[in-house]
Amino acid sequence: MAYRIFLAGAAGAVGQRLIPQLLAAGHQVTGTTRNADKAARLERLGVEPVRVDVFDARALSRAMLGARPDMVIHQLTDLRAGLDPSRMGEAVVRNARVRDEGTRNLVAAAAASGVRRLIAQSIAWAYAPGQQPYTESDPLDADAEGNRGISVRGVISLETTVLNGPFAGVVLRYGQLYGPGTGTEAAGGASPLHVDAAAYAALLALDKGAPGIFNVAEPNEAVSTRKAVEELGWRADFRLPA
Repeated sequence: MAYRIFLAGAAGAVGQRLIPQLLAAGHQVTGTTRNADKAARLERLGVEPVRVDVFDARALSRAMLGARPDMVIHQLTDLRAGLDPSRMGEAVVRNARVRDEGTRNLVAAAAASGVRRLIAQSIAWAYAPGQQPYTESDPLDADAEGNRGISVRGVISLETTVLNGPFAGVVLRYGQLYGPGTGTEAAGGASPLHVDAAAYAALLALDKGAPGIFNVAEPNEAVSTRKAVEELGWRADFRLPA
């Protein structure tokens, strides 16, 4: 079935790899960006671009009401590829604000628009120390300190807001991304994930899987991805054609 999709963060790494999958499946896509050049690029890809800042709640609500989406996909982040490590601290704070305030604004706009389902990007390395592999029911590291604490609390806010919304909320806990647009072509981290496969999980979640949380990563010892494989039919080896 074809849907009207509101893709928040359409010009990001996952968003750009998700767009061709959504269009190939017959969906109509409205995509957000703050940048005029990126808006033009989205239009060339076949997306209806909307220039809006997720922190401008009124403008975001107007944009979503105008798009009349059936589903919302939240791929917003504020961690740029190739970021100078010396500036990571301030980037973590910005990204946590997107997950907290930005998600609250997005959920409010989705609720006002009567959206049926909202799919949101989260991370798979926020679990509290414990026995591995972690499953979706294991607690997150809410007591973490420093930059990790800021990041994890942003994640907790995002997930709580999405899962408590007046729609079917789905959270995809992505592993460490690599591939086009991510700043690295090599798999790395405890739970690596190719950006194409990350986008594929969001596509599948439009129609499959009960509301809730899914770990999404390549086979690894840190987190279990059985739920995504069994309930979404997800494949870690999915890649877009060259």
